[in-house]
Amino acid sequence: MDNSRLSTVLAIPKRPWFWAFAASAIAYLATLSLTEGRGGGELLSAALTFASFSAIVGLGQMFVITLGPGNVDLSIPATMTLAGTLSLKFMDGAADLILPGLALAIAVGISTGIFNYLLIRLLRIPPIIATLSASFLYQSLAIWWNRGLRIKPPEALADFSTGSIAGLPNLTIIGVLIALLSWVVLERSIFGRWVSAFGQNTRAARLSGIPVETVRAVTYVLSAVLASFTGYLLASFSGGAALNMGTEYLLISIAVVVIGGCSIAGGNSNVPGIWGGALLMFLVVSMLNSYGFGAGVRLIMTGAIIIAIVAAASGKGRSA
Repeated sequence: MDNSRLSTVLAIPKRPWFWAFAASAIAYLATLSLTEGRGGGELLSAALTFASFSAIVGLGQMFVITLGPGNVDLSIPATMTLAGTLSLKFMDGAADLILPGLALAIAVGISTGIFNYLLIRLLRIPPIIATLSASFLYQSLAIWWNRGLRIKPPEALADFSTGSIAGLPNLTIIGVLIALLSWVVLERSIFGRWVSAFGQNTRAARLSGIPVETVRAVTYVLSAVLASFTGYLLASFSGGAALNMGTEYLLISIAVVVIGGCSIAGGNSNVPGIWGGALLMFLVVSMLNSYGFGAGVRLIMTGAIIIAIVAAASGKGRSA
């Protein structure tokens, strides 16, 4: 038993997600070194909170990318903005409309996901073009509906989104629960096996009787629903929906998938790695800000760090 435990421990560095979490820990310690350890709790709380948004949209993107080459959802930022804008305007600060507002945000996600799929299926538009072009429509609707207003969320919803339980941010709890559910779906359900089979070989999946178009449709809807839910939470957390609220999550949603050890070629997902990548993205920026680097240097160093992590994870994966 001791040998098996030792083998398990030694195998951990070979896991693709290990390097994302290891790099996150290094960035965290490097940031604390400037303050001699002070403010560690606040930094960790902030990392867990902001990583929650990246993790949730990253999980949706992960499902789509697992479908294989060419599959990516570029409408995530616009879907977040549209869902956040419509739900907050509908609630108009009324606490009794929190759940109906959430339902509206989810409905936005379902609608945009279906529309994305129809563009891909009926018009034969490549996913990258279909979702990008659709995002302009969603963003335009958000601009038209918002009309420059910044409507505050209901106070109870704002308190919940910024609150915590036993020191753990509520948003982190939600993000972890969604990650656990995603893991169960991918690893323990027939749908998860269908998604992986789709990404590994679409033609073989179709010949084996897998309803490939249904799988693709559900996957794009799932990505949009997670994006709309994130938009609802982000608008509530930040005190209102802004028209640029989802912009940074376009690249982040893809970066956390790559950093987390998922195969960009499809057929292989990695749920724990999504959280590792989300934490890394926040902590790297915090570290570089703490050391006083300019915006240009931060972008260059962030890109270099991401490349290093992906290269390390890929190398270990091949040696495994």
